Amino acid sequence: MSEQPTTMTTTVTTVAVGVARISWDAGQPVDVVRHEVVAALLDHDRVEALVDPADEAAQRTATWSGMRREGVMRGVPVDGAPADRIVYARLASDLPTHEPEGFRALLNSFLPRKRAISQLLMRDESERVLLCQLTYKQDWDLPGGVVEVGESPQVAVGREVEEELGLVITPGPLVLTDWLPPWSGWDDALCLVFDGGVRPASILEQVVRQEREIRSAEFCTLEQVDERCADFTARRVRSALTNLDGRGSSYTESGR
Repeated sequence: MSEQPTTMTTTVTTVAVGVARISWDAGQPVDVVRHEVVAALLDHDRVEALVDPADEAAQRTATWSGMRREGVMRGVPVDGAPADRIVYARLASDLPTHEPEGFRALLNSFLPRKRAISQLLMRDESERVLLCQLTYKQDWDLPGGVVEVGESPQVAVGREVEEELGLVITPGPLVLTDWLPPWSGWDDALCLVFDGGVRPASILEQVVRQEREIRSAEFCTLEQVDERCADFTARRVRSALTNLDGRGSSYTESGR
């Protein structure tokens, strides 16, 4: 006797007003899932799927059925135990994936993203470097901060310096790109150091600290940089200084 083919199913359940959740058996063709997503959007504003991070096939099915990756939901109850699930979803208002902008938005939802940090290398007439003593960690650092989504890194460092120190500085050229590996719960990141130029030491008299983040700001010698900064920050400062006149590498990893 010949074996009967196994019937694969796709399930669509309304989980909230206007929200449907879709699931499918392993091996279900993408075309079938895509058809069910489109059908569900006739009666719902949103269709979502919760996918096991270890199930790469299901992730591909979710993507190519037109659902965008939104993030990871942690601790979802699965068979009585907490588990992580990747959230994919499609909205009725999303552009069709056969349109270029809709397809780009789909790709953008799952392609890797990297955090960017912009910092300013400002010196005084004695070649000391401006450092900030921060409220949320022991070591000192260059002024600057995280680049917002859609923000120019060069604009970001000027914004951060104005917010944290009350100084309006036009950032100069990029001096150094420093890759920071994953560390102590942080994902990896790119640190972009811009030239802040040479300023009179008296500029510190104009500083208005954002007290929530900045304890103090000082121009420091390289010996003080080594004493006050984390080792990778001290290396970054030295690498950036070396590259001001093009003598060093414009790219480092953890300051090396």
